[in-house]
Amino acid sequence: MPHHTTALRLVAPVAVLALSLTACGGGDNADAKSPATEKAKVFPSPEPTSGGEMGSGESATGKVDEDPGKVTYEILAQKVDVGTEAEAAKAVSEPDKVKGKVLATAYLKYTHKSGPALTDGADVHDGTTVFADGQRGTVLIGASEDAAGCEDPYDVDSWKQGESHVFCETYVIPANAKNVEVHWSEEDGEPYIWKFPNG
Repeated sequence: MPHHTTALRLVAPVAVLALSLTACGGGDNADAKSPATEKAKVFPSPEPTSGGEMGSGESATGKVDEDPGKVTYEILAQKVDVGTEAEAAKAVSEPDKVKGKVLATAYLKYTHKSGPALTDGADVHDGTTVFADGQRGTVLIGASEDAAGCEDPYDVDSWKQGESHVFCETYVIPANAKNVEVHWSEEDGEPYIWKFPNG
């Protein structure tokens, strides 16, 4: 699907599973030959985790399989601009489909931390979604490219370690939503979540 055309793509709501991490407990093991072995059984090394709620201004770190290889990024959801119902109606070809809805544009700053330099666009923004009051919004293709301060990820033809770019994602959300969340996740990973009050 071309990314330069503005079209409304309906996406089915996605349930988000919250995994709670619990401390590992262990029972007595009379057969353990060494205290170090017993300690390792009771307190195993923690598994690296991804995802969770982020504070305002707090960055996440994630890896993305880019062409030509795996890149580690620092990701920061900077802000969400929420528009009006009239702006939403003008932005789509079928205004009736967005009655009672507004556009929410999420601004994310991505910093290339390690991995190969990119020479032909980036896919890091593919992990971004916008939720309103716990429900996933509907992505609006092509709307973000004209927003002030937003770059087109497909136009990035040179991205080296240490450099940053701001990519935006625009979603259609209910006009009366109280909270807007920006989610970003690695492929098959739990999302990092930044919350922004609406209004």
